[in-house]
Amino acid sequence: MSSSRPRILVSNDDGYFSEGIQTLVEAVSPLGEVWVVAPDREQSAASHSISLHRPLRIKEVRERWFSVDGTPTDCSYLAMNHLLKDNRPQLMVSGINHGANLADDVMYSGTVAAAMEAAFLGVPAIAFSLVTRGPFDFKPAGRFARALVEEALSRPLPPRMLLNVNIPGGVEPDGYVVTTQGRHSYGNNVVEKEDPRGRKYYWIGGTEYAHQDIPGSDCNAVLDEKRVSVTPLHFEMTDRGRIPELSGWSLKGFTRHGSGGA
Repeated sequence: MSSSRPRILVSNDDGYFSEGIQTLVEAVSPLGEVWVVAPDREQSAASHSISLHRPLRIKEVRERWFSVDGTPTDCSYLAMNHLLKDNRPQLMVSGINHGANLADDVMYSGTVAAAMEAAFLGVPAIAFSLVTRGPFDFKPAGRFARALVEEALSRPLPPRMLLNVNIPGGVEPDGYVVTTQGRHSYGNNVVEKEDPRGRKYYWIGGTEYAHQDIPGSDCNAVLDEKRVSVTPLHFEMTDRGRIPELSGWSLKGFTRHGSGGA
């Protein structure tokens, strides 16, 4: 199916049936030809996992709307390299997630992972999350998503662009802030319990919450200022400041030959 309208891929980690993805599709549909490729069930905190040791099944829910029995990363991979391989999208959007993806959450988030995989594969991507534990009113997030996507489609974008967007819940934001990643914690407790058969099991994290006061961070913008945060991310994880120090280490029996990037 050919179209002069920009092609937009939509995915998420809450499943193809979720309210968040329905809102995102409704928000961006006036802006282009929308394709949905999303998990067939909730995959929250799936991170960037990919299914290499089992087959994947794709089900067409309706025209240009598909569910996959895999991870958010699987969905982006199959969309780019199979379903849309002959006419890749101009933009990929992920979400709207049912909950925050602030600060360190990006390391665990399936929502961000779906967008990241698209960016890995050369399509600019944006992940959207609604920062609340309920009730979930996605309308303000949908309005912001439409405005941001409309602006993104109006300009040439770097193919590996990745934006992480968090919208405060329960308010009508008065604006947005371009932010850095903050720092926060859900607690380090491990809760030990016992099942009816006497076997121990454990719940990890999620028992408390605190974020550091870092001016310009996504946590400060969303949680303290009640504004939308837009955080550009990249894939370079090399700690270049650590290279000179490591270059001074002496390993017995081994010779160091140069230093990448030093």
